[in-house]
Formats: sequence, C-alpha cells, structure tokens
Amino acid sequence: MTERIYTAGLVVIGDEILSGRTHDKNIAQIASWLQVQGIRLSEVRVVPDVIERIVEAVNALREGYDYLFTTGGIGPTHDDITVDAIAHALGVEVVVHPRARAMLERYYGDKGGLTEARLRMARVPDGGELIENKYSGAPGIRHGSVFIMAGIP
Repeated sequence: MTERIYTAGLVVIGDEILSGRTHDKNIAQIASWLQVQGIRLSEVRVVPDVIERIVEAVNALREGYDYLFTTGGIGPTHDDITVDAIAHALGVEVVVHPRARAMLERYYGDKGGLTEARLRMARVPDGGELIENKYSGAPGIRHGSVFIMAGIP
C-alpha cells in the first residue's frame, strides 16, 4: 500500500508582485512549511488585483488540489479584494467576523483605533474560520480546504 500524497495550490495575489515593486518571499516559505507537513506544493499562480482573475485561479486550484493557499489582498485598502473574490468563488456572502473585529479592536486600541479601513480586515467569506496571526492584528481565514493569508511572509 502506498502512502497518499496530499497536494496544494498557491495563489499569490497582487499587482505589486507582478510589477516587481514587491518581491515575493512567500512561495519558498510556504513550500518548505508544506513539505514538513507532508503536503506537496504542486502549482503556483501569481494574479493581479482583479476579481475575475482571482476567482478563476481560486476555482481552478481548489478543484485540482487537496488544499489551496492564497497570499495577499486581505489588508485595509480598497484594492484588497481577495476576500470578496474568494467569497464569490465559493458562492457565499462576505460577513464581518465578530471575533476578528474584537481582535482588531484590541490590536489597534493604542494605534488610533479601529477605522473603517482597518475593519475591512475583519471581513471573511461566510462560514470562514479565523487563523490567528501573532505578527499583525489581521487574522488569516480558513474556509474548508482554502486558507487565505496576508501577503506578509
């Protein structure tokens, strides 16, 4: 009997990666971490901040692999559209997660408070679970086999 090999796809999201303004550091880090977990990173796509392109990549990779990871586009700015795109791909609405809101309120309590822009980081595809992030106030999100993470390594 052979041992099953679990596979993953990765979607790196952001115009800043494609323009060269920002150098991706996540692919190698994620590939190494997955390898330790016994998961093979099988495909990576880098896509722009365009909802249709994100939806296309998310749907293709989540159907083709056991797990899908995304990096980028879950911050506080208007062009951070990853949550909206993934919710669209999954066929669910976007909601403000109450625990994410509370985490952000605590984190930004002494940093100017929770603004409308910062509140964007509490938005999740309906049914999503939070992945705590000790490096910034913004949590990642898990929705089934889809893991949505910030672009910060």
